[in-house]
Amino acid sequence: MATYATMLRAVNVGGRVMAMSKLREVYESLGFEQVQTYIQSGNVVFRTTRPATGLAQSIEDAIASELDARVTVLVRSARDLARTLESNPFLNKNIDTKALHVTFLRDAPSAQNVRAIDRSRFQPDAFEVVGREVYGYYPRGYGRSKMHNAFFERALGMPATTRNWNTVQKLHEMTG
Repeated sequence: MATYATMLRAVNVGGRVMAMSKLREVYESLGFEQVQTYIQSGNVVFRTTRPATGLAQSIEDAIASELDARVTVLVRSARDLARTLESNPFLNKNIDTKALHVTFLRDAPSAQNVRAIDRSRFQPDAFEVVGREVYGYYPRGYGRSKMHNAFFERALGMPATTRNWNTVQKLHEMTG
C-alpha cells in the first residue's frame, strides 16, 4: 500500500470554500485509507493500493460529483515529497526558510518555457525548476510577488499549486 499527498488548487481562497471533513469523506468514498487533511487549504494524505496513474483525475471527478466543485488535484508520493525536500536549490544559500515556497506542477515543463521567463523582472524573488517543482524564494513575502501560482501556470502552460516550505515539510512527515 502506497501513501500519497494531494494538493488541491485554490481551496478556501477567493470565495471557494470546502470543508476538510467533506473532502475527507470524498477520499474515503474512493476507498482510500487513513485519510488525513492538513490545514484548510486542500492538503490530503491517504493510503491506497491503486497506482498513481489516474488518481488525480479520479479525485477531481469525485469532488466535482460529490461537492459540486471543479478543482485541480496534484498528486505526490512519499518518495516524491522526499525528493522535493532534498532537491531544493535554495537550502544551501543560508536563507530564511520562511521565504521558500514550492509550486507543484502537473508535469515537468518544457525547457523552452522555463528559459522564456525573464527572471530579472522579479528580483529579488528568484526561482529554480527541478523536475515537476518550481522552487521559489520570496524575501519580501509570497503575497507581494508577481511570481505567483497563476504566473507559473501561464508561463509554463499547465496547472499548478503552491505551498510554503513548512507545509511541504509537514506533508512529507505525514506520508512517512
